[in-house]
Amino acid sequence: MADQTAEELAAAYYRQQQLTARLAAEQAQAAWRTVDIAALDESWRSAAPALVQAVTAGQRRAAAPADGYITAVVEADGAASEPAGRLAVEAFVGRAADGRSLTSLLYEPVIETRWRLTAGQSPPEALRGGLASLIRKVGTEVPDAGREATGVSLAGNRRTRGYVRVLSPPSCARCAILAGREYGFNQGFARHPRCDCVHMPITRGTAFRGRTVDAGDYFHGLSRAEQDRIFTQAGAQAIRDGADINSVVNARRGMYTAEAYGQKLRATYDATTPRGAFFRSEWLRAIDRGLVPRNLERRRFRLTAHRLLPEEIYKRAGTRDELIGMLRRYGYLT
Repeated sequence: MADQTAEELAAAYYRQQQLTARLAAEQAQAAWRTVDIAALDESWRSAAPALVQAVTAGQRRAAAPADGYITAVVEADGAASEPAGRLAVEAFVGRAADGRSLTSLLYEPVIETRWRLTAGQSPPEALRGGLASLIRKVGTEVPDAGREATGVSLAGNRRTRGYVRVLSPPSCARCAILAGREYGFNQGFARHPRCDCVHMPITRGTAFRGRTVDAGDYFHGLSRAEQDRIFTQAGAQAIRDGADINSVVNARRGMYTAEAYGQKLRATYDATTPRGAFFRSEWLRAIDRGLVPRNLERRRFRLTAHRLLPEEIYKRAGTRDELIGMLRRYGYLT
């Protein structure tokens, strides 16, 4: 381990976490096979101990290596590890990430199965749907325990000042734009269900070297088909046309449909608050055009324009110059 770089250690840690999650999922799947559609609740109660044990054991295996991983990365940076204490592994075991019991969480696939039966699916199809729900939950809870433990170990090591997010491609658009950013040791790790990104610690006193995948590099390293799949066709085309990748992805968080001039528009709330970049640009634009007084404070300006999504801009732009101008106005190009 001492001869490995921080990047190699992060990659090995990711592989270890993935294997741990896969094993837990396989064990949970084996327990689910004993569930009988004719006696759903009764058979699930018989399977529940094995299901809980599969997730609990997986959480323990995911959390246990955190101290060793953080120490190894610190030492790979040429520093001496300074842990303030040892990780309490059991604190990350036996509960769901939202705080409820694993028994409650793992009953949800039964609810999913019942819903599918009600919707008219055959018993085998309904059971497969319940299994898919179960695998998603196991594939989320086990890595989450590992990430929580890693974050605590990182915060408890006085040699670390923070971390960067390491992608495990293929990654979703939201994760891609977070890659390579530096976060403080006391900042939580944003993740979604079945997220497989991991921390890479930054050692105190060591310059951040930008060692991880940049979102733009990640995007341009994908095939056109993968770009369209992960970032949507319109979003990917906007990025290929030069739009800022962060603006394109963030815009989809606050997506809504608006009506203006008798037409439906696809727009976003992102960056439209008084502190947002689009709000500010529209405020300055209104001042330049003489639509509002030059001394009008930004907080008193009323935003009346919808911030259009890239796909809406593509539909409405008549020429390439008009397209570029709209992408610039709506904050996708600078």
